[in-house]
Amino acid sequence: MAQLSLSGAYTALVTPFSPDGSEVDFVAFEKHLELQIAGGVAGLVPCGTTGEAPTLTDGEQRELVLRCKRVARGRAVVLAGTGSNSTKKSIASARAAVEAGADAVMIVMPYYSKPTQEGLFQHVCAIAQATPAPIVLYNIPGRSVVELSVDSVLRVLDACPNVIGLKDATGNTVHCQELLLRAKRPVSILSGDDALTVPMMSVGAKGVISVTSNLYPGPVSDMVKDALAGRVLDAGKKQVALFAVNKAMFSEASPAPVKAALQMKGRMSASVRLPIVEASAECRARLSAVLAEYEAS
Repeated sequence: MAQLSLSGAYTALVTPFSPDGSEVDFVAFEKHLELQIAGGVAGLVPCGTTGEAPTLTDGEQRELVLRCKRVARGRAVVLAGTGSNSTKKSIASARAAVEAGADAVMIVMPYYSKPTQEGLFQHVCAIAQATPAPIVLYNIPGRSVVELSVDSVLRVLDACPNVIGLKDATGNTVHCQELLLRAKRPVSILSGDDALTVPMMSVGAKGVISVTSNLYPGPVSDMVKDALAGRVLDAGKKQVALFAVNKAMFSEASPAPVKAALQMKGRMSASVRLPIVEASAECRARLSAVLAEYEAS
């Protein structure tokens, strides 16, 4: 399992809820998965931040991974989000996801706790040693406050052979470049920022874990395929065409905008769970205009 190679467009899946947010809408979830696979995505990422994992029960998370694996049927990699700021809980979540069928797990750097680099290193190593599956690290300092440094990633790669990738949402291409330059073994880097997918791929990233692909799996997949095939100019044009869409997806707290957009398409309720609130009227109007312009181009 640790030899799993990650590349392509992965969707950071939203979790559809009933209109009041009290229940997971598994029917809408499975339909959403089928549309993702039909759109050509390489991977499905349930129970991440976009999936509102902090608000999901353990049972809901397990069921989401189970259904994701069942619907995928080998047509897409299932990479389950299992990280938290508790090492013990992260281990339990990772084990549960693997038992539910996840091909790999993704662990976010511990938010709020603000551990040192040594703390981050030990956190990752403890999870890796306890989890019989490939692991993708998730670096997103804008949300977690802490950033796993390149030096620390290199230590992890030396100590943990089942760490195979990194979702890089640092907001630039510098971390990615230095890591690829200094790494002693292959590591798959996936962009964690939709707006930086092609720039990151131009310096060695293998794809993206995308919010926008919830809405447009085909266009995002095609863009990544172009970049992987060396058609960088074609990929760049598609990246620029999606600029306003990508920006709109984060005009308010994610995943409220993308869920509002999906509701506009008749795919699911726009409901979210507190402390996230549904997209405002202003956000919905902006989304409507942006999507209409993109789809007309």
